[in-house]
Amino acid sequence: MVNLERIVATPYGDARLVSSRSRRPVATLLLSHGAGAGIDTPDLEALARSLPGQGVTVHRLEQPWKVAGKKVATAPPTLDVALQAAAEVIRPRTPLILGGRSAGARSAARSAHALGAAGVLALSFPLHPPGRPEKSRRAELEGVSVPMLTVQGARDPMGKPEEFPEGTNLIEVPFADHSLKVPRSAPLSGSDVTAMIVEATLEWIVREVTGP
Repeated sequence: MVNLERIVATPYGDARLVSSRSRRPVATLLLSHGAGAGIDTPDLEALARSLPGQGVTVHRLEQPWKVAGKKVATAPPTLDVALQAAAEVIRPRTPLILGGRSAGARSAARSAHALGAAGVLALSFPLHPPGRPEKSRRAELEGVSVPMLTVQGARDPMGKPEEFPEGTNLIEVPFADHSLKVPRSAPLSGSDVTAMIVEATLEWIVREVTGP
């Protein structure tokens, strides 16, 4: 695994791209973070640490608002612009998978067609604001025409697994909340959760994106 960090210029300020390269890549995963945390969440770090050894280069995009030290994310369209800028910088020769957690998952879903993605990885997709199921973002999910994997906590207030449209390719993380954290009383640990995410993601990539 070869790590590289660089700045990506966007119309909304500089973004930061942290790349964990596979020596023999068969796929490229471009991830962005949510509105409440950066690229150092356990799930994103686990993917960046584990997948390159399995042939998947992982790029983690830190959005300009986060790089600038702001506490509140900018409007959704600005996230898509930064994601596009990062995709233009990396220019992968292998199939491009867009992904992210929460707001980053929404951005990946919205951008998949325009960026020619081969797949979308959605971690904690915010199907609706907490307690507001009538404000559904279902259309963003249904707009994805390439293979998509959704990883959702069983206790996510922004969309429990059973709320997702029928046919959604979804992995449920038992006991987990929107941050994919589990309570201390749960029969699985944070390490168990990240291992589950890595295993499910790799299996999906091999089966749906790079497979025959």
